[in-house]
Amino acid sequence: MAYSTIIKPQDYFNTKLYTGTGASSQAQTGVGFEPSFVWIKSRSSAEGHVLTDAVRGATKYLISNTSSAEVTNTDTVKSFDSDGYTIGPAGVTGGNGVTFASWNWKANGQGSSNTDGSINTTYTSVNTTSGFSISQYVAAGGTSTVGHGLGVAPEMMIIKKSSGTQSWVVYHKSLGAGGFMYLNAAETFAANTTIWNNTSPTNNVFTIGALNEVNDNGQTYIAYCFAEKQGYSKFGSYVGNGNADGTFVYTGFKPAFILLKTSTIAGNDWHIFDSKRIGYNVSNYSLKPNSTATEVTSLNIDLLSNGFKLRGTQNDINGSGTYIFMAFAESPFVSNVGESLPTTAR
Repeated sequence: MAYSTIIKPQDYFNTKLYTGTGASSQAQTGVGFEPSFVWIKSRSSAEGHVLTDAVRGATKYLISNTSSAEVTNTDTVKSFDSDGYTIGPAGVTGGNGVTFASWNWKANGQGSSNTDGSINTTYTSVNTTSGFSISQYVAAGGTSTVGHGLGVAPEMMIIKKSSGTQSWVVYHKSLGAGGFMYLNAAETFAANTTIWNNTSPTNNVFTIGALNEVNDNGQTYIAYCFAEKQGYSKFGSYVGNGNADGTFVYTGFKPAFILLKTSTIAGNDWHIFDSKRIGYNVSNYSLKPNSTATEVTSLNIDLLSNGFKLRGTQNDINGSGTYIFMAFAESPFVSNVGESLPTTAR
C-alpha cells in the first residue's frame, strides 16, 4: 500500500527544546513552521503543562494536568511566529535557567467557522494534509454534532471546557464511542454511552451528548481532532506483557513523539516520549500530561525505525493490560511510493 505524500513530517509536527532566560520576550525559533497548537512542559521544575493554540489566541492557555478553566497570561506564549513562537518570563514557559520541551503542530491559524454540525463552531483551524484540526464551539446542551473539518473521521479527540472547570476527555478509536478517558487523571477507560451518544465520529462531524465534559449549555470548548496519515501519524493500541523483553508496536515510521496510557490498569499515568530529549534506547525520558512532575528517567522504551518497543515491566507502559497511543513521525519507514528509506533507531 502506498504511504502518505507527507515526505517531511517536520513540516507538520516538531519538538522544540529550550532553556528559559526570564527575559520579557524570548523567541523560540527552529520549529520549521508557524504552529497552530503549542504544548509546553518544564522538564526541570514541577510546573503545569501549558496548552495554547491559534484558535483561542496567544496568551490564553489550558493546563492538561488540571480541570481548571482557561488562563490568560501575557507572560506565557505571546505570539505564534513564522518559525516558532515567542514566550515571556512566566515560570511555566520561560523561567530563568529552566529547561522545557514543547510539542508543536501545524493547522491553519485561527481558521473560520465550520457549519457542518448542529453547532456552528466559532473557529475551526484545519490541516487536511496532516490530519489535524482545532475547533472551538459553544455548547447547546442535549445531543449535538460539531464539525471538525478533516474530511475523514478523526481517530483521536481531546476536548476541554475552556470557559469553566471540567476535566479533559479523550476519545480514541481503539476504545470506541462507548466511553472516554480523562487526560488529567490516572484513571482507566470510563464506559459511558452518553458522552459521544454512542456514535463514532464521521468524515464531517463528531457527536456529543448531554454531559458537562463536552456539552454544558452555553459553555465554550476546544477540541483537538486527529486523523491517521500513513507514514506520519498512528493511533492504536497494544497489549503489554509485563516483561523486560516487551511488546513491539509497529507504526510504519520512526517516532518523533508518542503519547500513551493504559486503559485497563488503574492508577497509572499518561506519558509523553519524544526523539529529541536526552535519554537513549533503552531509557527514553518521559513527561506526564496529568502531572506537574519533572522528567521521568526510569521508563524503558526503544524508539525504532518502524515503531517502538517497550523494555520495562512497569504498569505505566508495559503491564499485563491494554494501552492506547498516538504517535507522530520523525521519518517514515517507507516513502509515498512504498520504497524503503534509510531510517534508523537512535
